[in-house]
Amino acid sequence: MHLLPKLSLTATAILLASLVQTQSQAQTIDTEHGPIQLNTIAEGLQHPWGMTFLPDGRMLVTERTANLRYVSMDGSISEPIAGLPDILVDGQGGLLDVALHPEFASNQWVYFSYNEPTPEGSSTAVARARLNGMQLEQLEVIFSAQPKMRSRHHFGSRLVFTDDGYLFVTLGDRGSRRHDAQTLDTHHGKVVRLYPDGTIPQSNPFVGRDGLDDIWSYGHRNIQGADLHPQTRQLWTHEHGPQGGDELNLTEAAKNYGWPTITYGEEYGGGHIGPTAKEGMEQPVHQWTPSIAPSGMVFYTGELFNDWQGNALVGALRYQLVARLVMDGNEVTHEERIDIGMRVRDVRQGPDGAVYLLTDEPNGKVLQLKPAAK
Repeated sequence: MHLLPKLSLTATAILLASLVQTQSQAQTIDTEHGPIQLNTIAEGLQHPWGMTFLPDGRMLVTERTANLRYVSMDGSISEPIAGLPDILVDGQGGLLDVALHPEFASNQWVYFSYNEPTPEGSSTAVARARLNGMQLEQLEVIFSAQPKMRSRHHFGSRLVFTDDGYLFVTLGDRGSRRHDAQTLDTHHGKVVRLYPDGTIPQSNPFVGRDGLDDIWSYGHRNIQGADLHPQTRQLWTHEHGPQGGDELNLTEAAKNYGWPTITYGEEYGGGHIGPTAKEGMEQPVHQWTPSIAPSGMVFYTGELFNDWQGNALVGALRYQLVARLVMDGNEVTHEERIDIGMRVRDVRQGPDGAVYLLTDEPNGKVLQLKPAAK
C-alpha cells in the first residue's frame, strides 16, 4: 500500500499544533464500572458514517457526503481517496458503511455501501475495489437493491463478514409503509447474504422459492447496526422504530421480524401503529421506547474494559449516547447509558481494545473511549 505523501515543515508544525489541541479535548465520564476517558482523535469530517481499521493502524472512514478518507491516530485526515462510483447524496443517502475483506492483507479488497443513482430512482448498493494508496482500482458493484425508488430515507446499511465466508448486507424499507418489508420480491426491509464476489449462496433460505434468492431475513424497518456474537458467531442487528420500538434482534435465516405489521413504535404525532405481536413474527430481544435512534453496534471483546466483556455497545443518534447491554445468552439483563453528548453514528472496537465512535455532525469526529488514568 502506498504511504501518504510526506508533510512539509510548515504542515508538520500545523499538524503537531492540531494534535496537541485535539489531545487536550479529553473529558472524563462516570460509568457503573468506574470513570472512562473520552478523547477526540480527529475532527472536521462531514457526517462520517462508517469506519474500519487497516492493518497499519490507520482507519478508513466514510463521509455520507461521498468521500472516503484515511484517518490516523495522530488526528490527520487525508484528502479523499479517488475511484468511488457515482453516489447520490440525498437525505439519509450517500456513502455509508465500509468493511475490509477478511483477507485484506493479501488481496486489498475494500467493500462499501452507498446510494446508487439510476434514472428510475436510487437504492442501496454494495461495491468492492482494491485499495492502492489514494486510489481505488478494479471497482465492481456486487449488489444493487431492487427496486429503485425516489425516496430520501431508510437505506440501511451495515456490512458484516462471517467466519465461514459470507457477507451480510442490512437494508431499510426506504421509508415506505407499504408492506414491501413483508414480501419476498423486493429488497426493502431485508437482510441479504452473499458471497464476497456478489454471487448468491445456494444454502440461502429462500432459494428455489418465490422471491429473491439473496434474502436472509425480512420484516425490518431500517437496520443501522450489526455484528457477530463473539461466542455463537450469529448475526445480531438493531433497527430504527418510529418514535419508539427500536429493536435489537438475533437475526436468523428465513425469520420475519414483523415491520410494519407489528411494532412497539408509535405514529409521528402520536397513536399506536398496530399490534405488538402476531403469530409467526419474531419479538425483539430488546426494544427502546421512546426511540434512542440506534446506529452502529459492536460486541466488546477487548481487554481494556474487563467489565464490558461480551457486552453489546450500541450508539444512539437521538439521545447522543452509547447503550451498554449486558447479555446472558440471548437475553439482555441490564442496560447502562453512557452519555457522549454527540450523535453517535458508528461504534467499533480498535486493535488496542479501546472503543471508537463516529459522530454524525457537520464537524464530525472520531472519538476514543478508554479507562481513565488512575
